[in-house]
Amino acid sequence: MSPSFRRNHYAQLPVLAALAALLGVPAVMNTAQAADAPALILYSAQHEQVIDMLTDAFTKETGIKVKAHEGEGPDIANQLVQEGASSPADIFMTENSPELVLLDEKGLLAPVDAGTLAAVPREDSAPSGDWVGVLARENVLTFNPALIKEDALPVSMLDLVKPEWKGKIAIAPSDSDFLPLVSAVLAEKGHDATLAWLKGLKANAQIFDDDEGVVAAVDRGSVATGIINSYYWARLLTEQGAAKTHAKVYHFTNGDAGALVNISGAGILASSKNKEAAQRFLAFLVAKPTQTMLAQSDVDFEYPLAAGVAVNSLMKPRADLQPPAISLTKLGDDQPAAKLLREAGLI
Repeated sequence: MSPSFRRNHYAQLPVLAALAALLGVPAVMNTAQAADAPALILYSAQHEQVIDMLTDAFTKETGIKVKAHEGEGPDIANQLVQEGASSPADIFMTENSPELVLLDEKGLLAPVDAGTLAAVPREDSAPSGDWVGVLARENVLTFNPALIKEDALPVSMLDLVKPEWKGKIAIAPSDSDFLPLVSAVLAEKGHDATLAWLKGLKANAQIFDDDEGVVAAVDRGSVATGIINSYYWARLLTEQGAAKTHAKVYHFTNGDAGALVNISGAGILASSKNKEAAQRFLAFLVAKPTQTMLAQSDVDFEYPLAAGVAVNSLMKPRADLQPPAISLTKLGDDQPAAKLLREAGLI
């Protein structure tokens, strides 16, 4: 579906100067300045509820308006490539690093301020410094214990193509979150093994449109297990309550590709005419108060990247995760992964 402009986020001024100083951003504009300043154009592939929270808070603290333009990450990234230097976008924020890697490869991003990059672990941002990591989340296996016991679950995500898993696994290959998993397998196993794995999944799996559909199917007992980001299980649990939620999560270990940690990040378009305000937005995203706000919310279930921010209590501590040792560069831009999914007949 093609992304479209959604709505404006207007400031409630005056803004607290003390909070602005805490965030490390310049003093806020006065009401007249905010009204006259151009709105930031944000192309977003993050969840709408998260973007609403972020842009509303940013506008309240800075007086800068934001227009959100939303859609699926790969779609927006490809749109930005097509728009090139003519793009009206100031910022691109997405759930998965490969889309930012693609724009970086095309030379479409501007350098991020050094102070902003320093606010999060360096390995979670672009080696070039042209985009910054903001949040992270883990891939997991969700399962229904009424259909399968945890000790019967596979050691590796790659085992799900074995004959005994036929009809017992759900996947959403057209969901943008599935692409990085394919890229992870490709980085570790190569083209032929990855294609064989995908063909095996096609033979074994029930296919859904998105991760929400996968976790809902597992929860209601339509299928025993499913590959998802842990975000979707935590959101389901929050919406339904623990007493009504049957699905649980299983964490792959020992650096298995199924334990991939996705980095959600943001970058400024090189063509932006509003780079100063855009840099302020990126600094706001990684500031400790913003990261704390997200971690303590009931709409975002991702790992904050700023130091000293506690993760949501529904999530396993990031220090306890055992993701594969695949750099953002090695994970790549997802273009080969998309080709493999088409070759396997999954999209």
